[in-house]
Amino acid sequence: MDFPLARQRFYQEIHQPDEEINLARAALYLAQEEYPDLDVEEYLNALDTMASEITERLPQEAYPLRTIKTINQYLYEDLKFHGNTDDYYDPDNSYLNQVIDRRAGIPITLSLVYLEVARRLGFPMVGVGMPGHFLIRPVVGEMQIFVDPFRQGEVMFAEDCQQRLSEIYGRPIELRPEFLEPVTARYFLARMLNNLKAIYLTRSDIPRSLATIERILLLFPDSPTDQRDRGLLYYQTGRWTEASQDLEDYLLQTPDAQDAVVVQELLRRMGREV
Repeated sequence: MDFPLARQRFYQEIHQPDEEINLARAALYLAQEEYPDLDVEEYLNALDTMASEITERLPQEAYPLRTIKTINQYLYEDLKFHGNTDDYYDPDNSYLNQVIDRRAGIPITLSLVYLEVARRLGFPMVGVGMPGHFLIRPVVGEMQIFVDPFRQGEVMFAEDCQQRLSEIYGRPIELRPEFLEPVTARYFLARMLNNLKAIYLTRSDIPRSLATIERILLLFPDSPTDQRDRGLLYYQTGRWTEASQDLEDYLLQTPDAQDAVVVQELLRRMGREV
């Protein structure tokens, strides 16, 4: 099957060691499928410019908290980046070009802007995939502080993360250590795509849902949930040969899945023995 050029570029970017993946470039290739005229280099240059302007403002003694304060002032006060609370589920909140153009996004895409600017400043930070909310943290010795790019770069400690988690779920949630572990580049991109997948499935937009799942499977080819979901979309669109393959693979990987009986019934309808 011939993939769009943007997807080929995405595949090439992620088909290398995780630490060598350029997150911004990969995210722009994701956006390029939706916005074919997107100029990737133009947006990478925009991030370069942001970092250059912040560099001029950094004090000589650029301690971590001073650096964070300088980044925050530039991104949130000068450029007016903000969390899109008015239309949180707008798919454009997940496309990096739109986030840069509109200065609005969701936690993970605002985190991406922040991470990329910080990287260009020589101030390494990592993504933190807390459930329900994405954070970042500086990689500075034993320093355990977190930054919330969705909330104007608010600096947080572990106990603040615990409180934020409980606020999100509306009930006390135990903060497990793994919630605050750094995430890989592939996980970061998959989480961005999962946001889009949920939005497009809710909208019953099958072509975009399918395109999103296909890219998740480029990142994690053995993801059983995504194999199942792609199979279900293939089933809905009459592509039964591909649907059968995905649903059979899903059952092989997760024979005790709660929906195994439903999937088996779909396979029978398509004339497959299970």
